[in-house]
Amino acid sequence: MKILFLMLFLVSLFLFPNVIHKSLAARPSVVSIGSILRFNSTTGGVSVVAIHAALEDINSDPTVLNGTMLQVDMRDTNCDDGFLGMVEALQFMETDAIAIIGPQCSTIAHIISYVANELQVPLMSFASDATLSSIQFPFFVRTMPSDLYEMAAVAAVVDYYQWKIVTAIYIDDDYGRNGIAALDDELTARRCKISYKVGFPSNAKRSELLNLLVTVSNMESRVIILHTGADPGLKLLSLANGLNMMGNGYVWIATDWLSSYIDANSSVPAETINGMQGVLTVRPHIPKSKMKSNLMSKWSSLSKKYNHSDLRLSAYGFYVYDSVWAVARALDAFFDDGGRISFKNDSRLRDETGGSLHLEAMSVFDMGKKLLGEIRQVNFTGASGQVQFNAQGELIHPAYDIISIIGNGVRTIGFWSNYTRLLSTVLPEDLYLKPPNTSLANQHLYDVIWPGETAQKPRGWVFPSNAKELIIGVPNRFSFKEFVTLDNGTGKMTGYCIDVFTQALSLLPYPVTYRFEAFGSGTENPHYDQLVQKVVDNEFDAAVGDIAITMSRTQTLDFTQPFIESGLVILAPVKKHITNSWAFLQPFTLGMWCVVGLSFLVVGVVIWVLEHRINDEFRGSPRQQLITIVWFSFSTLFFAHRENTMSTLGRGVLIIWLFVVLIIQSSYTASLTSILTVQQLDTSIRGLDDLKNSDYPIGFQVGSFAEEYMVKELNISRSRLKALGSPEEYAENLKLGPKKGGVMAIVDERPYVELFLSTNCKIAVAGSDFTSRGWGFVFPRDSPLQVDLSTAILTLSENGELQRIHDKWLKTGECSADNTQFVDSNQLRLESFLGLFLICGAACVLALLIYFGIMLRRYLKHEPPESISAEPGSSKSKRSLKRFFSFVDDREPPKQKRSLRLSGSSMPTTPTSNVDIERR
Repeated sequence: MKILFLMLFLVSLFLFPNVIHKSLAARPSVVSIGSILRFNSTTGGVSVVAIHAALEDINSDPTVLNGTMLQVDMRDTNCDDGFLGMVEALQFMETDAIAIIGPQCSTIAHIISYVANELQVPLMSFASDATLSSIQFPFFVRTMPSDLYEMAAVAAVVDYYQWKIVTAIYIDDDYGRNGIAALDDELTARRCKISYKVGFPSNAKRSELLNLLVTVSNMESRVIILHTGADPGLKLLSLANGLNMMGNGYVWIATDWLSSYIDANSSVPAETINGMQGVLTVRPHIPKSKMKSNLMSKWSSLSKKYNHSDLRLSAYGFYVYDSVWAVARALDAFFDDGGRISFKNDSRLRDETGGSLHLEAMSVFDMGKKLLGEIRQVNFTGASGQVQFNAQGELIHPAYDIISIIGNGVRTIGFWSNYTRLLSTVLPEDLYLKPPNTSLANQHLYDVIWPGETAQKPRGWVFPSNAKELIIGVPNRFSFKEFVTLDNGTGKMTGYCIDVFTQALSLLPYPVTYRFEAFGSGTENPHYDQLVQKVVDNEFDAAVGDIAITMSRTQTLDFTQPFIESGLVILAPVKKHITNSWAFLQPFTLGMWCVVGLSFLVVGVVIWVLEHRINDEFRGSPRQQLITIVWFSFSTLFFAHRENTMSTLGRGVLIIWLFVVLIIQSSYTASLTSILTVQQLDTSIRGLDDLKNSDYPIGFQVGSFAEEYMVKELNISRSRLKALGSPEEYAENLKLGPKKGGVMAIVDERPYVELFLSTNCKIAVAGSDFTSRGWGFVFPRDSPLQVDLSTAILTLSENGELQRIHDKWLKTGECSADNTQFVDSNQLRLESFLGLFLICGAACVLALLIYFGIMLRRYLKHEPPESISAEPGSSKSKRSLKRFFSFVDDREPPKQKRSLRLSGSSMPTTPTSNVDIERR
């Protein structure tokens, strides 16, 4: 067997000498990569141990590099001093490394990325600065989630708890500034914002940090985002605890520096952990895997072996470990594909004489692009999860744990995943198995113990003690001053809206300094759109008054909870009660009266026809029969008819007719009652459709949004609209009417209308409200004061105070109970009863057809066929018809039925005997 393998090897060496030479040359015995870290930092120490752990696992596995040993040349850099750190990193780039692990500092990563691009050396960095991208730096490969995703997770937490403003404290370097910029973008997308942000240098003194925190404590927001490194971050939290800024009402959210510090340090001082109770932080999510378990199980021995026994494994350790593995797998594919390690000098790199930077020593990696391509193609399950890069060079499926510091440790309260971009208590790896559900209703986090040891969610903001006085615009009305007006005697704003606002402010748990500023001259009502625009332009901090909540206004402003219901209604004049002698004819139109009268006669005739032959009450002289028809038909109106109906067909028709009479009688009674007791609208405009379809002038209140609503929403010509400035003008124009220079109707909001109708009894509301709106107080977009005032208004509504204020200012007069809603009692028309008449008519026709069919059959039996055929042809039909009507008019013999029964019971009947009986 050995001889066979040897022969095959010799044959292959002879036939394919170039291939064997290429493979041997492409796989050197040792491959060296570099690493730029900060050894004296928590992250740097964990990274050192993780790199050694990865090297041991890779070099002990012959299937990875096929015997090639991987080495890492680690170099310490100074992240605190950016200049020295850059010099140290540049010096390290003089070595011929085919890939670099690190750096961990964003400032150094920016500089080294430029160098890596020139030298074509892949940079496997775990710097999270979002501005470092593969678009600008093609050889930059980020091996952990970017700050873009971390800040999206933080913003999701802020939005979940409905906090609208936050304060951001950050370290003033590339990492801090760019991270906060990413946070600002994410918050803006959720209609939240950073109300105050402040940076500090990495070497800031204690007094500087104290001043910073004092300034933050005087700000409006109580939600503080802390984006720093571990050392300054811990110092800030300790100082904040001393300033009582870790108590009730405060919210602290730290980025992943805090979770990394807590995870990596085996013994966090009790004083440190006690000073950050209730703080929220995020941590890159590391799913369970076999490689993760293996690395965790041997971490303790590895950390002792490499002189970092005080450090535990953190998320950064998993990512660094997988970074080394990614390079190893890429190198294996690189060598399999014929890759070679060779360098060449760049003639552009020259160093001045006596310089310590030997730029000419820097060499370009010939096949760096090929190795970079292999790195971007790796796909394996590592200790940190799935190691795979998307088209932008970022790891797929970034996710974060949301954790709360409580007691001596941390508690996971949920997760954030870029897969759904929502918060959830479900593990992200379980979400990947389902289609993404991006509904905000699915967001959920576990309960949190907040600073101050409270489970109640902090409001997130307070009215700052050093805040400026709020300037609140108030409309200075000319009419309907009960709602809001300027008291010229005292110079104060008074009215229903002012009382609601001041009562709501009194329920807030903090003082609010403000002053009212009148908007408008007071000689006419101001234009409310202009008042609202001043809030948009920040000329007013808020606006209080009878301000309608409209869709266009809510696009740029926030309104409080409505404190009074409001909708547009139509005002129209009303008629007086009808008192003339012919009022009883008003319920029906002329056509209706004619059809009703004719129907009585028709039904009377039909009943007479059906009953005449068998019922003595419907027989007699022609005069008597005519009187019977008229009397019987009209007596059914009162159900007072005395004549009995004996035929089945007659009874059927009568039942249907009595039902019709009942409906007509009830409708007549109701309509007559309405006419005699209820005032009627004296206008052709009785609703929204009439308003749009007519050409009459329409009034509206000066300054109201009703004008634009009718023009833009109802498509009513502006030339038809007439501005009215006072209740007196309302009454005068409605009295004049359109023919005398007035208006046919007025469109206004219901609160004004109710107040107007309380003293004007000759005007009423036509139809119902055709908009459903309300009045609210106006605040700039995302103002936290708007939320608290809305809650206060709801409290006023529940405890009855809002109704008391309403009754105080908006008293109703003696007319208001009668004419705020009127019944439109038009005459009853034939169209409303057409169905009933058709049913009754059809019943009459059907009954007559059946009756005459029966009579024709009996007539043919009564008259022999030979007698009919013997008649002359010219007079045959006339005589037959006359004989038939004579037969129908004849009284049916009283004893006919008895004789028929006797004949039927005593002997069998034959057609001949039947004819004989009929003749007798």
